Amino acid sequence: MYNLLSWDDMCLVHAIADSGTLSGAARALGVSHPTAFRRLNRLEQKMGVRFFDRARDGYTATTAAEEVSSLVQRLRNDVLAVERRIAGRDLRPSGALRVTTTDALLFGWLSPGLRDFRRAYPDIRLELVVSNDVFSLSRREADIAVRPTRKPEESLVGRRVGTIEQAAYMATTLAAHAKTEEARDSIDWIGPDESMAYPAFDRWLVQEGLVGRCRIRVNTVYGMLAAARAGLGISVLPCYLGENDVRLSRVGGTIPSMATDLWILTHPDLRRTERVRIFLDHVAGLARRSNFGPAERGAAARVSGKCRTDA
Repeated sequence: MYNLLSWDDMCLVHAIADSGTLSGAARALGVSHPTAFRRLNRLEQKMGVRFFDRARDGYTATTAAEEVSSLVQRLRNDVLAVERRIAGRDLRPSGALRVTTTDALLFGWLSPGLRDFRRAYPDIRLELVVSNDVFSLSRREADIAVRPTRKPEESLVGRRVGTIEQAAYMATTLAAHAKTEEARDSIDWIGPDESMAYPAFDRWLVQEGLVGRCRIRVNTVYGMLAAARAGLGISVLPCYLGENDVRLSRVGGTIPSMATDLWILTHPDLRRTERVRIFLDHVAGLARRSNFGPAERGAAARVSGKCRTDA
């Protein structure tokens, strides 16, 4: 009986159950739609079992398919757990290290530190995943995450290495023509779009009565920086970006409700891996030497007045 159901067969059933369609399963498995169709038909004939109820809007898993899909997921999780434990026994400062972070942190803060890290540990190969999406460290989509977050995932371990303060900024050229609060009333605001999932920013816009004036939406923090730098409007940005850019001027003080913690995180099975431990220590040291808040650049770089302007 066991010889009737191969690993490839189980993966096919799992892929269809997971996607709900035959075409989605075919894409996930890297085969054509007709191939997946023939394989499923042969499997059902061989086993004498119907794995899916077919309908125009997709495939619905039967109890048999659910059992197979659940088994595949358990086996994959077990394999990932073994991989993490094996990787955790590697005590050499060498090999690949996959790090995920945001575009703003990489371009605005982390890159010089990574250059120094590579010089100190040339045998460690860095793989950088730049994304605002949250990658799963449990599924080994990344080994380490450097992320701004107020609530890190409970299954991970790591360190809070700083607090990122935020403030409103506009282009220095725009600020030269908007020296009073009245003059700033006509300037658009730049905010996150829905795909960015930035609730703290959205709440602040509502509290300050600026939703109606937020006429430019961008899906990354670095994109909001570029829009503000180009003079398209005012945006709230991390101070480590705004303060170090001579093309930007800060509007008022920092915004306490938008401050967020900076974390470096890894999976518990990897924390004793030498290259992971070294990277965690290096980034923590970089954070201790960094200023995530406002820094005085002189009066010419500031615009007096409150952030708030009524819509």
